[in-house]
Amino acid sequence: MLASPQANTPADAATKRTVLSELVRLRDAGAITPAAYAEHRATYLDARRLLGKLSGSRRIGMRAPLVHLDRIARDGLLTSGRVPALMLTVKRNREAWCCDPLPRNGQRRTFGRSQLVWQHYLGQGWQIQWLATFGKANALWSFKKKDDELRALLDEAITLAAPRAGGIAWEYLFAFGGGRPPWASGMAQATGIQSLSRAAIRLKDPVYFEAARSALGIFKTAPPSGVRVDVAPGRSHYLLYSYARGQRVLNGFNQAVNGLHDFATLANDEQGRELYARGVKQLAAELPRYDTGGWSRYQLGGAASDIGYHKLARDFLRGLCERTRADRTRAGAAQNGGAAPEPAGGATPTQPPPDTSAEPAPVVEVDPQPFCDMATRFTSDLRRGPRLEVLTSRTRAGARGAVRIRVDKPATVTVTVSRDGKTVGARTATVQPGTPVFVYTAKAQAGRYRVTVRATDLLGFRGATSAVLTVARP
Repeated sequence: MLASPQANTPADAATKRTVLSELVRLRDAGAITPAAYAEHRATYLDARRLLGKLSGSRRIGMRAPLVHLDRIARDGLLTSGRVPALMLTVKRNREAWCCDPLPRNGQRRTFGRSQLVWQHYLGQGWQIQWLATFGKANALWSFKKKDDELRALLDEAITLAAPRAGGIAWEYLFAFGGGRPPWASGMAQATGIQSLSRAAIRLKDPVYFEAARSALGIFKTAPPSGVRVDVAPGRSHYLLYSYARGQRVLNGFNQAVNGLHDFATLANDEQGRELYARGVKQLAAELPRYDTGGWSRYQLGGAASDIGYHKLARDFLRGLCERTRADRTRAGAAQNGGAAPEPAGGATPTQPPPDTSAEPAPVVEVDPQPFCDMATRFTSDLRRGPRLEVLTSRTRAGARGAVRIRVDKPATVTVTVSRDGKTVGARTATVQPGTPVFVYTAKAQAGRYRVTVRATDLLGFRGATSAVLTVARP
């Protein structure tokens, strides 16, 4: 009998893929061992059994990682390289939702003796937070007496990296911001490369340099596999999220550049230098567009940063300022035959200076001034009130009046319109930097009015200004 035309189509094949069938396929292909197959099968079935007994928040938290795992298997993305992190995620969620107290959204924790940092995402269960994990690695490195914990953390992280973009990547395995798992973060990946490079020197183990070098893949590859977007000859932007090609986030890009710099310096790696050079040149070109004149923008074309992201952007820029200054000094010393200084770095736990036990290698020389100046600007923004300007000086009577103002940072603004000491209109709103419009309620009559603007920024600093508004006859 002839098969029907619809038989064995890709769609049919996809509907037949399950987690268990894909584990069998990997075992039969020799991609995973029989022992690993038996362990992963038991983990999956045990989590499924628990799911049937749960309700409410616990069921939602346990269900999410299983749903993502099922979809990844159905889409044919369950590779041997992804299995360890996926199954560990299922296992940790099974442990947590079985017996532990209910977590709050955003809560972080570790499990047992593992150094990995996990975070609870509402509706997504417990997930490995790779940025926090590698930030912890940098913190362990900075203590200088935590080598055993540093080695344990990075060794476990390496086993959980998945093949991606011609190298390895520490993938996020949950839905976030419109992205479906598995996806990669340029910021987290660069922080991982940074911590591995430092550990290679501290622990005198080249295996960490090898892992860091393999992790460069996403910085050489376009999204959605990688995070590199070529903007101009010799210049690239590195994305925060591999699935968000159009989103250009300052802190994520800056930290990617910092991490690539430290790898290129400590590993004396030519490919690392080339990737760093492409990124730092593009960051210098983009940087003015992240400045509102009084505050930072979280992303190009988007809203202003909140306080935390503004400070983070300032700190990462400080780190790049110090790095590029040190590169320039080293280049001058090399030309003069003098000794090169130690490489520089930031002072926060996620940005400790590179290890001084290694001789710094030459890195691309870049003008440090744009990064230093912007870091100084962002610091001063934290210490003053909003700058305000009334842009409307004349309007006509007979309709509700409108007053345009300019504010240089996010603030809560109150605009009051008065005549002869009597208020004829007032509005209060929380606004973004730019030129918002405030409409006052009274139908304006011809005459001269006083417009008073008061604003309070995110830190409580205040600003005020006033101007005369002339209302002409209709």
